[in-house]
Amino acid sequence: MSQSTAAVSDAAPGTEEPRTRSVRVVLMALLIAMMLAMLDNMIIGTAMPTIVGELGGVAHLSWVVTAYTLATAASTPIWGKVGDMYGRKGAFLSSIVIFLIGSALSGIAQNMGELIAFRAVQGLGAGGLMVGVMAIIGDLIPPRERGRYQGMIAGVMALAMIGGPSLGGFITDHWGWRWTFYINLPLGAVALVMITSVLHLPKRRAQGRIDYLGAGLLTVGITAIVLVTTWGGSEYDWASGQIIGLAVLGVLALAAFLFAERRAAEPVVPLHIFRNRNFTLVAIVGFVTGFVMFGGTLYLPLYQQAVQGASATNSGLQLLPMLLGMMIVSMLAGRWTSSTGRYRALPIVGSVLMVAGMLLLSTMGVDTSRVTSGVFMAVLGAGMGFLMQTSMLIAQNSVEMKDIGVASSTSTLFRTLGSSFGVAVMGALFTNAVQDEMASRVGADADAATGESAQLTADALAALPAPLREAYEYAVSSGTHMAFLVGGLIAVLSLAAALFVRETPLRGSGPAKAAESGGPAPAPAAA
Repeated sequence: MSQSTAAVSDAAPGTEEPRTRSVRVVLMALLIAMMLAMLDNMIIGTAMPTIVGELGGVAHLSWVVTAYTLATAASTPIWGKVGDMYGRKGAFLSSIVIFLIGSALSGIAQNMGELIAFRAVQGLGAGGLMVGVMAIIGDLIPPRERGRYQGMIAGVMALAMIGGPSLGGFITDHWGWRWTFYINLPLGAVALVMITSVLHLPKRRAQGRIDYLGAGLLTVGITAIVLVTTWGGSEYDWASGQIIGLAVLGVLALAAFLFAERRAAEPVVPLHIFRNRNFTLVAIVGFVTGFVMFGGTLYLPLYQQAVQGASATNSGLQLLPMLLGMMIVSMLAGRWTSSTGRYRALPIVGSVLMVAGMLLLSTMGVDTSRVTSGVFMAVLGAGMGFLMQTSMLIAQNSVEMKDIGVASSTSTLFRTLGSSFGVAVMGALFTNAVQDEMASRVGADADAATGESAQLTADALAALPAPLREAYEYAVSSGTHMAFLVGGLIAVLSLAAALFVRETPLRGSGPAKAAESGGPAPAPAAA
């Protein structure tokens, strides 16, 4: 039995309604798991001041996020390969259990060291959540039908981005910061029960062994790269020995990884998937999308708070034009793909809108109205809507069914690395531009005004004298201009890659279509 024709319920063959209902139940459980992975860092962000106040260890504050990010990025490709070799359902359930164990341990942490260690455990599980969701959807729903569900996935992403910070603040204020971790437990338990009882995929047992050498080298390489992008320009100067050493270590580890994968019987990332032109191109598109999206969502609220006078809560709500644009366009694009079977135009249009949105955002100044910036954000969000799920759809359709897991994990990894580079590069540009503008406007008082930081809280900004506050508004406007301008230029790479994507038939019309005609479900075509 092929994985794409696996039953998801005990309904008799030929009955479409029970199967459709079962798919929806499974999809709901998968979306809960995706919500857990996406909400976590956003909820924790607003709780961090309270956590530091109780546990201390402010010098290690950044590691609470870094440990989670590193563990997630390093484990992502391994989870994908384990699912391909030993079965998707077991791997996914294991990742949920590990994530919940990490959440429970983080909630009972007594000091900052324990919290960092438990966050790493949580990140190990999170690495399998997103990959598991995408790979199982790839198993259950053929690419031709998958577009109908894109709006739901985009909606979960938008809900996490909008509601995460506010939910974290509410939980911290009313229940205590430990509940920002405990809240995962009931949600995860619901997902576990639903998936265990409804999801039925064929079991498999690979003859080969996991490529431990490749997994270790890839982990070292990814860790070094993420640390370079995380620490560069903040913890250490870009030209420091620590950053240069990490960069060299990352390059050497990845070079050794490529050498090892060519000889491994069951490589963690089969290099042959990159021989497919479409897969390689959408991997580039995914990297750039992560670069632009996470860099943009990080620095837009800073602009809204410093220049447009929004509160921390309202700045999150003011991202609605971008997030709603992403959700609506993703839903419409998915339905169009399902009805026509065509997709080549989507990454092209999405890349054009992404470039246009970033360049429009780069024109914002101190006098830009909220309505104008909202229109610019909507353009960027529409571009994201064309790209977010379409790139995963093309990646999965470009490989054989046995490689769905590694295709999903590799695509997720490229997007994750893109987000790390986006935050680092745009952050460096933003910080340098703010400090240079402040120095040119207020001279020696620049450091006193900003406390040697390019980011001020709302309270600190309100406490500045009027001349310094006005100078800081211009400085932040200059910083966002530079960050978004470079982001727009980077987005051109996505357009260049999208132009060379080939239109290849999407696999299968799926079991539901077969049920309508009373015949057996078609086997998926070879990639």
